[in-house]
Amino acid sequence: MNIEPFLPRHDGAFALEDPKQAAEVADLLKGAVDLHCHSGPAAMPRILDHREAMIDAANAGFRALLFKDHYYVGMPHAILLQHMFPQDKIGLFSGIALNNASGGINPHAVDHAVGLGAAIVWMPTLSAANHLADAGKQTKTFPKTTRKMLPAEPLSVLDANGALTDSTRQVLDIIAEADIILAGGHLSAEELHILFDEAVRRGVRKLLVNHPTYVIGCADEDIRQLVAAGAHIEHSIGMFVPGKSLKFSAHNLAHLIKVAGVDRTVLSSDLGLLGSPRPVAGFRAIVQTLLDLNLARADIKKLVGDNAAGLLNLN
Repeated sequence: MNIEPFLPRHDGAFALEDPKQAAEVADLLKGAVDLHCHSGPAAMPRILDHREAMIDAANAGFRALLFKDHYYVGMPHAILLQHMFPQDKIGLFSGIALNNASGGINPHAVDHAVGLGAAIVWMPTLSAANHLADAGKQTKTFPKTTRKMLPAEPLSVLDANGALTDSTRQVLDIIAEADIILAGGHLSAEELHILFDEAVRRGVRKLLVNHPTYVIGCADEDIRQLVAAGAHIEHSIGMFVPGKSLKFSAHNLAHLIKVAGVDRTVLSSDLGLLGSPRPVAGFRAIVQTLLDLNLARADIKKLVGDNAAGLLNLN
């Protein structure tokens, strides 16, 4: 990708050099939504906390910010921050990741999260059997926790016979009743097809595939099939902009947007880790990349805000 317009700053962010470019990017970010903000506190080192992420996003005119942690629910933080700083005029959301720390694929934990106002349930991420097996070894550079934690116990939504587990089905029913987002986490593409098909049958309306080309193992045809099932495809901005998480090119992103379609693609930061830009800086970089790719302004607005806003019932 073209990184010439971006100048490194002391905080690991990136700033646009051309004032006209910066103004256009800033305008396109009005109303943006980040569904995947890894601010702290967290068991993993983070470059900013939830309040700092809130300030950055509010100053950029974002409509909403969703905190994601692999180990704990963030709704209490979101609720308190909105009550303490109503002047920032930004919606704050969070959800629950069904890793070992939450008891795995635990209907009781999901039910409690819904009671706290969860907007999303992520299937296992760091505890997913697929993540731990990682045949492609993509997770070898995955951020480590500050202190060594208990070894993860591999989790899958499938039993030994390849059928969905009873606990998974119960979780799907809770998600359907609450009408919130079901995210695939780090499950394999094979698991996602089975999970999402059953989710649709049980009334889940909001399906989200996280970074399909990282760990998940989705080919283009997988993405097409998942979109046909009703899913949105989320790509992590951090994997397409300069920084430690950079993995793919701008041309890869253009191709992936074409495969899923603009209306079914969501760009979220997945940022907050050391060595990469702050989330809003990542959004600035990706918007400039999309402009360089000659995407229409209306399409860019969908990719960085409108599609995600729909999943949060903000449209």
